[in-house]
Amino acid sequence: MPSKKPLVIVTRKLPDAIETRMRELFDARLNLDDVPMTREQLIEAMQVCEVLVPTVTDRLDARLLARAGAQLKLIANYGNGVDNIDVRAATERGITVTNTPGALTDDTADMTMALILAVPRRLVQGVKILEAGRFKGWAPTWMLGHRLHGKRLGIIGMGRVGQAVARRAASFGLQIHYHNRKPVHADIENELEATYWESLDQMLARMDIISIHCPHTPGTYHLLSRRRLKLLKPTAYIVNTARGEIIDEDTLAEMIEQGRIAGAGLDVYEHEPAINPKLAKLANVVLLPHMASATLEGRVEMGEKVIINVKSYADGNKPPDRVIPAML
Repeated sequence: MPSKKPLVIVTRKLPDAIETRMRELFDARLNLDDVPMTREQLIEAMQVCEVLVPTVTDRLDARLLARAGAQLKLIANYGNGVDNIDVRAATERGITVTNTPGALTDDTADMTMALILAVPRRLVQGVKILEAGRFKGWAPTWMLGHRLHGKRLGIIGMGRVGQAVARRAASFGLQIHYHNRKPVHADIENELEATYWESLDQMLARMDIISIHCPHTPGTYHLLSRRRLKLLKPTAYIVNTARGEIIDEDTLAEMIEQGRIAGAGLDVYEHEPAINPKLAKLANVVLLPHMASATLEGRVEMGEKVIINVKSYADGNKPPDRVIPAML
């Protein structure tokens, strides 16, 4: 067990309440300017700190981790996903990796539902028309969108967020379908009246809206590939608040432009922060700046989970939110 407060380096600015508590509990070095660390700065940090608190934008690959000092024992990720960290390489070096599961479930599900509403009902298009002064009054066939009630929603990844989205969507009268590595518990299926599809291809071909909630791993990179995107109905919409790399963005933009997919609502991007210019020019695409989880309450809860993980380590206990390679 460490005999003194561990040196903790935080790579980005966190909510004031979290930073204050970290200073009280640990020898914490904060990033007050909120300027992302360069690769060299991350290496320098890992050569002196006992605990690193990175965010999802800090890429800690095997080559970078190989430069870490022997004193680095914990990477307490400020984020739900860990696709920014080579967990296997960290584990092999005796470094524990933790994350913040569950803190962003409701916030992400709320924003997903907002996109599910916004795209078929053309909300952003309507706002832009008003802002441009082009609203000439109501007309029976003007700005027609599509009703949600009775449509089929296909959820890819039925974890915490997927289930939270399903509950919200069911209240809007959407029929719930899902693809997962395995079916969820029968009680959850019964509650949501959800239909499980072992074959992702078969589900995609039958859905009106697809919502993505699986993690980004080597196995899910371009899960929605050109071949799979071609399976969608021309009236179908795609919503993604998970990770941009899961979709072949170029093909998505191409198919929406050609009318082979009805539209999309995206909060994440394949080459973030760069936005695919082909998507940006499409009227029936709603683009958000990776803000699905951006609530003060959610960010504070994430920080509290980080603190619990670091404090558990500092007290000589196993952090509760450990991530091991077998989980990925």
